[in-house]
Amino acid sequence: MPAHPPHLPEHGSVLAEVRKVRRAGVVRLRELHVPELARIARKFTASAATTPAPAPVTAPAPVDAGGGVERLLRAAVSRVGGGTLQTAAEYSLGLAQGTRDWPAADRRRRAAQVYGVSVERFRKHHELMVLGQIAEQLLGLAGQHGEAGRDAGGGGAAGSAAQGTPLAVAAVHRTHRTVRARGAATLRVHVHSVDLLRDVDVVVSPTNTYFALPATYKSSVSATLRRAGADLDPTGGLVTDRVHDELRGWAARHGTPGRAVLPGTVAPTSAGALAAQGIRRIYHLAVAQPRPGTNDYDVQPADVTRGVARVFALLAEESARFDPPLRSVCLPLVGAGRGGLTPLESFGALWPAVEAELARGAEQGARGGAGPWEVHLVVRAHARADLIERLLADDGGTG
Repeated sequence: MPAHPPHLPEHGSVLAEVRKVRRAGVVRLRELHVPELARIARKFTASAATTPAPAPVTAPAPVDAGGGVERLLRAAVSRVGGGTLQTAAEYSLGLAQGTRDWPAADRRRRAAQVYGVSVERFRKHHELMVLGQIAEQLLGLAGQHGEAGRDAGGGGAAGSAAQGTPLAVAAVHRTHRTVRARGAATLRVHVHSVDLLRDVDVVVSPTNTYFALPATYKSSVSATLRRAGADLDPTGGLVTDRVHDELRGWAARHGTPGRAVLPGTVAPTSAGALAAQGIRRIYHLAVAQPRPGTNDYDVQPADVTRGVARVFALLAEESARFDPPLRSVCLPLVGAGRGGLTPLESFGALWPAVEAELARGAEQGARGGAGPWEVHLVVRAHARADLIERLLADDGGTG
């Protein structure tokens, strides 16, 4: 029988462990529970024993129990290819010369200086990108050295089983997950197309700064919501393009037809035919700026953060006008489609606004005001849901 494929870690689990190392530093590797990094390190070490030694990195690696993981991290950082990204990664993880025993806050401050930004901005945006890139390189090393690691361990599935290495099995995924973030906040993560949502008051639809909705046959969130919100005849023919028509009406009333609005602008419409599914409003969030002369878009993380904050401001303004009041909102990973942001960058941009609003809503709700809000996230890929779940579970501090 053919051997089962070896265990391959998920990006989210590797990233979560890299973030643990960032907080603790390499001097505390012995104390950390980082099973995925340890597993990749074993493969990496076994492969290195049968191949010529790689070029030396910035500093010698120790030979203690955590040495294998540290050597792996140094190899991953060296694969980035230099520049500010590699320098920031070395400072973040304590791999730069003389930084092994630096506190996490000092390492973060020095990494922020590499990019010339404030510590807070680095924490919210650049750090997720830097550590995400290191996780990508670690996964590359896992795939590159997997075969050599299995050969060194006895070969095939039998060798893996003898060493206790888990074999890959199909994950049992859920289409809905309840995730607890830092504090008491909980979020609902939906893993399906946005038009399958039920009983969520407001759905956020990312769009371009011209509020020009894509054709209904396309697959983006805004195209899907336009298609699902339309009135159709029994044969599926279009009767009324309700979401599109209402958005054009909003643009006409605000004097913006044919010209771009500022990124972060939010335009509300009804949900059209989606009202039958309990969806009451669609908030069109303009974040994608068309690139002249191309079919491409640019999305800036700061515009995502600002736009999501405006979504909550509009939700607070409109809530009491409805009976019952609006209470729930669902966000996709804004800008992670044709906008060019990675899922990690998108989440890193929208989460600060969500987190701040959850805290503010809890306080206002305790005083009888609007909030607390019920926040949902919707993604199509289980890998993205895994990433969100691990990022929220690992959001344990800023040190």
